[in-house]
Amino acid sequence: MARSFPGAPASAGECARFEMTPADEWNRAAHAVMAAMTFGLSPISLGLAAIDWGAHLAIAPGKCLDLATHAWRAACLLPAVMPATREDEDESGVAVHAGEADPRFAAAAWSSWPFHLYRDGFLAVQRWWREATRGLPGVERHHEQLVAFAARQWLDACSPGNFIATNPLVLETTARTGGANLATGLRHWLEDAVALAASRSGVHARTAQAFVPGRDVAVTPGRVVWRNALCELLQYDPMTPDAAREPILIVPSWIMKYYILDLQPHDSLIRFLVESGFTVFAISWRNPGAEARDLGLDNYVRDGFFAALEAVRSRCGEAVHAVGYCLGGTLLAIGAAALARGGRRDALRSVTLLAALTDFSEPGELGLFIDAGALSALEALMWRQGYLDGAQMSAAFQLLNARDLIWSRMMSEYLLGRRTKGNDLMSWNADTTRMPYRMHSEYLTRLFLDNDLAAGRYCVDGQPVALSDIEVPMFVVGTERDHVSPWRSVYKLHLLTHNALTFVLTAGGHNAGIVSEPGHARRYYRCATREPGGAYRSRHEFVKGTPSVDGSWWLCWRDWLRARSTGKVPARKPDTGLGAAPGEYVLQT
Repeated sequence: MARSFPGAPASAGECARFEMTPADEWNRAAHAVMAAMTFGLSPISLGLAAIDWGAHLAIAPGKCLDLATHAWRAACLLPAVMPATREDEDESGVAVHAGEADPRFAAAAWSSWPFHLYRDGFLAVQRWWREATRGLPGVERHHEQLVAFAARQWLDACSPGNFIATNPLVLETTARTGGANLATGLRHWLEDAVALAASRSGVHARTAQAFVPGRDVAVTPGRVVWRNALCELLQYDPMTPDAAREPILIVPSWIMKYYILDLQPHDSLIRFLVESGFTVFAISWRNPGAEARDLGLDNYVRDGFFAALEAVRSRCGEAVHAVGYCLGGTLLAIGAAALARGGRRDALRSVTLLAALTDFSEPGELGLFIDAGALSALEALMWRQGYLDGAQMSAAFQLLNARDLIWSRMMSEYLLGRRTKGNDLMSWNADTTRMPYRMHSEYLTRLFLDNDLAAGRYCVDGQPVALSDIEVPMFVVGTERDHVSPWRSVYKLHLLTHNALTFVLTAGGHNAGIVSEPGHARRYYRCATREPGGAYRSRHEFVKGTPSVDGSWWLCWRDWLRARSTGKVPARKPDTGLGAAPGEYVLQT
């Protein structure tokens, strides 16, 4: 397969590199113009998916008859059979009330006439499209998912909850307030439009953040003890008289600011580890601009993880408990495999991966945006800018859950006049970062599209690495409702390694499942360990055979780390360093 970015392997199994030709530059410029017009999406990919689906539907008379029957029954029975007592099944197969399947229609007002007709008619059309876009013989799976995604976007936009005349809550609020809710909603819309225009012009309103790093979040005391052009290394002040001999190094994703793991004191994972008697270091990545366009994944491995690891070892003189979150976990897995291949097995005491993919064959809903055509458009847009902007990336994540993140929020803020109350996690989510062009292109193509890491084709320093070389014990966490790193894909690490591996499946999503402090309501997890050389258990067997435990998985992980540490030493205090935590890089916009 030909690669469209400079610095990629020339072919499967090779680690050679090549440079772009003038023809490549010309092609890239043309794609960049098209990508700017389509917001980085590929209309060609969507068009091919629609053709694939439509052509196969045309030659599937049985499917067409089933769909026609569903439509006829819905049209004939809707007024009589679909009031508030109708039941249906959601995507998980659980029987639910027709309105309860969609939280937009949970209010009792949706059960009154004529609004229950609007609601149930919309849900009937939604069910029809769900049936129409799945189970069609001959359609490529990715194309089926793309068509279903496009249909869901249009349906979400046309929901009766989005319009004043068909939303009983909006009509009731308008009558009660004399239209004040609409006036307030208009003011909210104007404020958001001004903020959006400012962000597109390069202005970032740091003062608009409800939770500011160093003041409200990221307040665990510490120092910046080392820095290079790519990242800073933070060491936190001890909170116990002694600490575990082996320190902890946290490798966050550069798609996010590191302080997702150091929010407020009550939900800070970093503070929890320090209070539990560990010496904790964390990497804080620099927020790159166009000048960093040629930084690649190799730079993040060598000048990020490897350099920070050496800085930690030079201060503590011990092997390290390494922790990686999201893409930082993928980077850590690559680095750990490279260390093992190079005979540096003594550098790490253990490896913990939090919601991190190592096998990208089933990347979940994010895979909707990952095919050759989509990556060509996105890569061209990044090439033109020199980076992928955080707002552009967050737009893709919002589309994956447009119902809740776009339309429900717009209804609440613009039609009901209610501003969503922010919290530390929402404020962190709005504090976006950028990704260098070359690094993100390599990441999407070599990992997402070609799955080189799982196949043993990914190269570090010109040599392929294999996850099976990792021999230190691993603690791997997946979350039940993760759309970014689906736990079923995280679990595939069992097939790529043979070392001791403890797998935890916890309640929550990609962020909330990890930020799951003790005392958090309705939290639970499952935990099971595969010993070296142990037999493989399928995901179904894991869920069926592993009882759930109420509470936070943090406590289980703390005990796991203690059991794999080799005693205690007097607490290590950071030196004066380069300034107080959270440092400079996390404040960059």
